[in-house]
Amino acid sequence: MAEPLLEVDGLTRHFDLGSGRTLHAVDGVSFRLAREEILGLVGESGSGKSTLGKTLLGLLEKTRGTVRFEGETLPQRYGPKDHRRLATRMQMIFQDPYSSLNPRMTAGEIIGEGLRLHGRQSDQEVRAAVTHWLEAVGLRAEHAGRYPHEFSGGQRQRIGIARAMILEPTFVVCDEPISALDVSVQAQVVNLLAELKAALGLTLLFIAHDLSMVRYVSDRMAVMYLGSLIELGASDDVFFRPKHPYTQLLIASNPEPDPALARAPRPTMSGEIPSPVNLGDGCRFAGRCPDATEHCRRVTPSLKPVADGEDKTLRLVACHLYT
Repeated sequence: MAEPLLEVDGLTRHFDLGSGRTLHAVDGVSFRLAREEILGLVGESGSGKSTLGKTLLGLLEKTRGTVRFEGETLPQRYGPKDHRRLATRMQMIFQDPYSSLNPRMTAGEIIGEGLRLHGRQSDQEVRAAVTHWLEAVGLRAEHAGRYPHEFSGGQRQRIGIARAMILEPTFVVCDEPISALDVSVQAQVVNLLAELKAALGLTLLFIAHDLSMVRYVSDRMAVMYLGSLIELGASDDVFFRPKHPYTQLLIASNPEPDPALARAPRPTMSGEIPSPVNLGDGCRFAGRCPDATEHCRRVTPSLKPVADGEDKTLRLVACHLYT
């Protein structure tokens, strides 16, 4: 088997809140990502998805764990040289196209800023690259002189995509890139990302709330709850045959517009996601799980392989029901 592009082992990001309180934003996450694969990451707000993405890219310091990228173990804390060196290989598309663009810079300045900071190309070459990427994401060359407020939300997100792609990265974290957009624009942006992935051989971590969209765009789907991965498998397998009770309830609450794909009804999710501060032992979903036992409340389950379907395809699930 070829070496994975990205190897994550026990990645943890905690925040010290003082007075003996610790916020467990990301807690012991491990997974592998193959080259040119799209891994979809889903979960409720507050589950740690965005924090995981930022920690992978060094925008947040790791508390524990290791990240290996293209065979290189990345530092726990990035210095300026680390950011500069790795920015050409790892990039991020941010969630909010309204706040992630500098309102005082033109679209051309925003897109070309990375190339200028690296100082590898002349001003003429930077302008040519900006024009290329404006057109590659569906905008026009004359848009380079406009400011962010002159664009729609979908156009702003295209500028954010061009800004990330101009450095020709290998790995891109897409942090809910469609959640702030109108439904009519979401499919356009997702299709653009899929086209760029195919053309450039990109590897993507696609973070989103819309499970149907994640199933459509990703090869595998990972489900995150309260800082931990609780299920990981092929996207269609996870979506149509969820194993973990949380995944089952999460997908049951996701509307399915195609009657031919209607799923059997299940109880809807009850209660709010618990506080991630000072978590104790036991399954973190036990307080909301209709199948929880006393053992679930006392012992924390680990992510283990579970045979699925007639072909016995292995799925990773963190649930005592399968141990």
